[in-house]
Amino acid sequence: MSDLAYKLDENYTYADYLHWGNNERYEIIDGIAYMMASPSAAHQAISGDIFGAIWEFLKGKPCKVFAAPFDVRLFPEEDGRDTNVVQSDILVVCDPSKLSDGKACRGAPDLVIEILSDSSAIMDRKVKIEKYREAGVREYWIVGSAAQEVLLNLLENGKYASTVYKDNVPSSVLPGLAVDLKAVKKNIEIG
Repeated sequence: MSDLAYKLDENYTYADYLHWGNNERYEIIDGIAYMMASPSAAHQAISGDIFGAIWEFLKGKPCKVFAAPFDVRLFPEEDGRDTNVVQSDILVVCDPSKLSDGKACRGAPDLVIEILSDSSAIMDRKVKIEKYREAGVREYWIVGSAAQEVLLNLLENGKYASTVYKDNVPSSVLPGLAVDLKAVKKNIEIG
C-alpha cells in the first residue's frame, strides 16, 4: 500500500457509495474511491482528546462536532451524483441546514481536523487540503504525529494562510476555543 490510501477505481459517486458494504471505510475524491486504513491507538487517543475539548466547549451552543466515520459531501448534488465524499477525523458544523438529511454533512464544514498517519499523510496534506479549500472549509487543522504540532489553515480570500502551533491551538471559527496540545501529548504517553 502506498502513502495514498488504496485506490480502487474511478467514476464513483455518492449514490454508488451508499450501496457499498459497511465492513470497509472509503472516501471518494474526484470520483476515485480510496480505501481507508484503520486508525492506530495513538490516532484514536489524539482524536478523542481533541473531540472532547471541542464537544465540551460547544455545549449549549448551536455548532455541532462530529467524529469519523461521518460522511462529508463537499459539493453535494441533489441526485447523489457528487464525486467527493470524505470522512474527516473531526468536523464542526454551525449551519444546521447542512445536517438536514440526518446522514451526512452537505457542504463545507466550518472546521475540519485531520490527524496524520502513515497511510493518510499525503492525502491530508496535498489532496484533501485542496478539496477543503475549494469547498470553502473556513478552518482546517492538520495534527502532526503524536500531536507535536498543528498546522492551522485559515481560509482568507480563497486561499489558506497557515500557522504552526505547538502548545495551545486557538480557533478563529470558534472564538474562545483553544485546544491544549500538552494535555493531548500527556494523555498519549499514559495510554
